[in-house]
Amino acid sequence: MNILWAPWRVKFIRAKKQKGCIFCKKIKEKNDEKNYIIYRGKFCFVILNIYPYNNGHLMIVPYRHIANLEDINSNEFLELFELAKKMLKILKKTHKIEGCNIGLNLGKVSGAGIDNHIHLHLVPRWLGDTNFMPIIGKTKVISEGLNYTYKLLSKEAKKL
Repeated sequence: MNILWAPWRVKFIRAKKQKGCIFCKKIKEKNDEKNYIIYRGKFCFVILNIYPYNNGHLMIVPYRHIANLEDINSNEFLELFELAKKMLKILKKTHKIEGCNIGLNLGKVSGAGIDNHIHLHLVPRWLGDTNFMPIIGKTKVISEGLNYTYKLLSKEAKKL
């Protein structure tokens, strides 16, 4: 594949580049649907990744702006992983996932796109989700829109 038509990306390309932490900004805006914030806990919140590796790719983020895992306090740590368990249960129900990659990218050299505010990724997986498109076509297919995913997951998260 030589050309992938994605006209919606022009909004991102032409947008003024923001300074500061995207997580801190989004949580202060109080517009959860626009910012794809699925759930707000006491110490952490859950947000969709707007550049997902797979359908339902989400992140769990402490409210407190911290970059290092060793700086996270016990309350934040506990809620981070309690929310991971709850969101995994929701993803199994809503997306019928067969597996999940769960991880932290600590520091820029580990692949962290946002390296100054720790966050835990949950990337849903299905048997056969790695196919010829990313390998031969160098193109990842995401078959579900973010708005649909948000509505599905936030509806279930309201039950928490």
